[in-house]
Amino acid sequence: MSKQMVLAVLTKDRPGVIADITGAIFRLEGDLADLKQSVLWGYLTMILIVNFPITVTKDKLAAAIAANENTADFQVSVKELATPLASDLPMPEDSFVMTVQAANRGGLVYQVSRFCYERGINILDLTTTLRDDRYTMALQLDLSKVASLAVLREELATFAEKNGLSLTLQHNDLFQATQDVRLY
Repeated sequence: MSKQMVLAVLTKDRPGVIADITGAIFRLEGDLADLKQSVLWGYLTMILIVNFPITVTKDKLAAAIAANENTADFQVSVKELATPLASDLPMPEDSFVMTVQAANRGGLVYQVSRFCYERGINILDLTTTLRDDRYTMALQLDLSKVASLAVLREELATFAEKNGLSLTLQHNDLFQATQDVRLY
């Protein structure tokens, strides 16, 4: 019998952070199901899905992580799931990648995410970068609830022009075939 937990970790980046977290999981006989990690401006953020023996509690996990010598600045959040997540969820067939670029200004991510929300588009993954006052976003989108791709493309063109955005939308398969980047 096992239970599943979701962990979120935030800490100043340094070598060994991932080893500290995964070592604590290993010592508790946890089975790491999935992990996503990134470093933003010197801070490491990580989210993990872990299966543990039924005897492992959130407190035991927190204590195991705190037992590492360099974890004093860790912020860890743990959620125990009542129902385990399905690990075999396929990528939606109508998965597209949209890239957006614009001069940096407040509200860009809000504008784009609001546009998606208003059309029932789920954002599966989002990465942003600011370089030389140029803001770039890469969004992986589930367009399965979009009635017409042609209408969406027209709306995107209008939206991009109105908001000063350079925007491209392409099917995930085409994006993966032409880029050396994996978003999933």
